[in-house]
Amino acid sequence: MKNINDKNQRILMGNEAIALAVVNSGCSVVTSYPGTPASEILSTVSNLISINHSKIHAEWSVNEKSAFEVALSNSYLGGRSAVAMKQVGLNVAADSLMSSAYTGVIGGLLIIAADDPGPHSSQTEQDSRFMAMLAKIPVFDPSSPQDAYSMIRKAFDISEKYRIPLMLRPTTRVCHARQNVAHSSRPITLERPIEFIRDPTRWAATPRYRYILHKQLNLKLDRISREANAKPIIVNKLTKCKYCIISSGVSFSYIMDLLQELSLNEMAVLIKVPVPYPLSNMFLQSVTDKFDKIMVVEETYPVIELQLPHRKNVFGRLNGFIPKEGELSPDVLYPLLNRFIGNKYKRRTKIKASLGQRPSLCAGCPHRATFFAIRSALPKAIYAGDIGCYTLGINIGAVDTCLCMGASINQAAGFYQSFKVAGGKMHPIVAAIGDSTFIHAGIPALINSVYNNARFIIVILDNATTAMTGNQPTAATGVLANGSSGTGLPLEDILKGCGLKFLKIVDSYDVPNLISVLKDAEAFTLSGEGGIAAVIARHNCIMHTKMEKKYIMKVSSNCTGCQYCITNFECPALVQSKKHITINHTLCSGCGVCIHVCPVKAIQVQL
Repeated sequence: MKNINDKNQRILMGNEAIALAVVNSGCSVVTSYPGTPASEILSTVSNLISINHSKIHAEWSVNEKSAFEVALSNSYLGGRSAVAMKQVGLNVAADSLMSSAYTGVIGGLLIIAADDPGPHSSQTEQDSRFMAMLAKIPVFDPSSPQDAYSMIRKAFDISEKYRIPLMLRPTTRVCHARQNVAHSSRPITLERPIEFIRDPTRWAATPRYRYILHKQLNLKLDRISREANAKPIIVNKLTKCKYCIISSGVSFSYIMDLLQELSLNEMAVLIKVPVPYPLSNMFLQSVTDKFDKIMVVEETYPVIELQLPHRKNVFGRLNGFIPKEGELSPDVLYPLLNRFIGNKYKRRTKIKASLGQRPSLCAGCPHRATFFAIRSALPKAIYAGDIGCYTLGINIGAVDTCLCMGASINQAAGFYQSFKVAGGKMHPIVAAIGDSTFIHAGIPALINSVYNNARFIIVILDNATTAMTGNQPTAATGVLANGSSGTGLPLEDILKGCGLKFLKIVDSYDVPNLISVLKDAEAFTLSGEGGIAAVIARHNCIMHTKMEKKYIMKVSSNCTGCQYCITNFECPALVQSKKHITINHTLCSGCGVCIHVCPVKAIQVQL
């Protein structure tokens, strides 16, 4: 994206529109931890800072809790802040979120929580609007990139007027959609001092004062629900109409398009809800009293629906009319809309969905080599997995569990303690975790495991980047969001600081050596003085580091067509032909790891 501010309109991805609005709203601190679908927000902010030479601090934080608290502190001083994360990242920042609603802010604080209905790249479909309700903070729900851009200035104004954090909840289809976005030509300049005003009853409130802050928070919400910028919008004002559709977010865009396509604009009153929480009691009561049938269309949880006082005439998720899981795509909404109005209308167009293809690690990915070595060295182990590209190790049978970031280490410790209590022979256990994930949530888990005398192997898959979300830098590399140098924190130093006695670093591509080291690590965990054994499997991500092909591979006539390489290694460059395996040289990275995979040595280097 180049010279984004040259014109007042530009085709932007949703995340780019959000980033531009954040910068144009006068933010001085923007923080994030990468997570799809929110990852592009901070990288775009960093790009805009470089283009405009803006005085903005933008950082990739080591986790969402850190990101939240850095941004919040700037808002305590009167600066405007934004913090971006995906929906499960908000779980990590939940402690800070809940408390900040009570303390409030001075400068505006925008919490961008990008949800993933579907889900497409997440372990849950959770709805961050529920988190906003739980924390008692307002939430804006954009239906398009333009909507997201326009809402952010309003959100900052409300945040500062009522001195309360505020959430923007875009979803995947908003974050990654592209639209011609009208925007202001330059950032606003906030003429305000940055200072800390001591107020212990607020910033360091004890439980007694928290009660008072909670009471103040409830009063704020009541007033915000009546704000002009937060009020629901009647899109088509119809008289004597018995049907009403209430919608928010991208679902509103789908419903509006369907009504137009089916020529149903005169059949139902359509109400857009820009702020699904808090909704005013006056609006909620008037809607339920006025209409015979109300359809509530929202992703993913019934946030609006639960606030309606009488729900006998409401058709939504709570009565099962709308599915309780999955995206509300136009194809899902069409039959529901038809049923709601009367089963009379047919769509003129219907798009056939593609079945797609199972995701797989890239050809040449160092993680594939590591997982093959783990399975070869410890075929009977329990493989505790984690969140990242390497979760795809499940395809080759090297991931048995995947809960959330950092859980692989805690679960490995839990498995060990369970076997220990049961007695008998100890079961081999391997916890696999990426370098960025280890820094994000694995360090406390490892300290806990060491402290409680657990025994297992931890394998850190170190590819020197946060690959799954777009190759953002990690704290281990010491590269900052703008590309400049920070202070690198080598993984081996962190592991030594945790008190580990067994630590080996191996090139992921060196499969024979990695297998040998893993066997030594297992022996250490079983020895009298043993404990947790750490192995760093290190090799740069091939998508992040440009590499020339080291080898040109071939399959000799020795190939028996046993498919061992496809089943146990699953490299996309290895292709099953009629009888034998062939190599797709377009996909092949030339890493040469497959030499160690074939049981009959049929995969060779072409001389």
